[in-house]
Amino acid sequence: MTTELMNEIQNGVNVQALLDARTALEAAPEAAKFTWRAQCEWLDGVHSRTSISGFFGLGEDKTRPSAHVVETDHPAEFAAPDAAATPVEVVLSGLAGCLTAGVAAVAENRGVKLRSVSASVEADMDIAGILGIDADVRNGFSAIRVEFDIDADASSEDIAALVAQSQKRSAVFDILTNPTAVHVSTTGQK
Repeated sequence: MTTELMNEIQNGVNVQALLDARTALEAAPEAAKFTWRAQCEWLDGVHSRTSISGFFGLGEDKTRPSAHVVETDHPAEFAAPDAAATPVEVVLSGLAGCLTAGVAAVAENRGVKLRSVSASVEADMDIAGILGIDADVRNGFSAIRVEFDIDADASSEDIAALVAQSQKRSAVFDILTNPTAVHVSTTGQK
């Protein structure tokens, strides 16, 4: 990135590159089809490690220089060692990260200087469902709340508009609020 371009970027987001990518993908819509991948390995108990190193995008397989690793476990209240966040907490992290990144990108595109952005996320869950206590209780979240604290050179209305646009374009928000076909299969020895 050139020094001149870095001087124009306020919030660390190269919006021009994103807009250029959008223009290129409008001309080649097949290149916009991505397949994200993750490989999970059971470690012990309810502790597992997921490695994320490659994906398909822009018409070809891509490999990252090094894998990103996410571990999940459960707290002592679930008779587990609490070696990592629970899988549902990782989902909340994904939502917070996606929305926060969106706020930064939208702010950059609108010329809004951010001083700080933080998101607090809470989700309600009745574990009677996942424990098989009550078949009428949903296994997942019954509600999620996201609260932003944003300090920026903008009015409260403009800040609310940043968050609204981020929500509108967030892949993770969409995944959580719209049905997604999930297919689970098994391979290996019996």
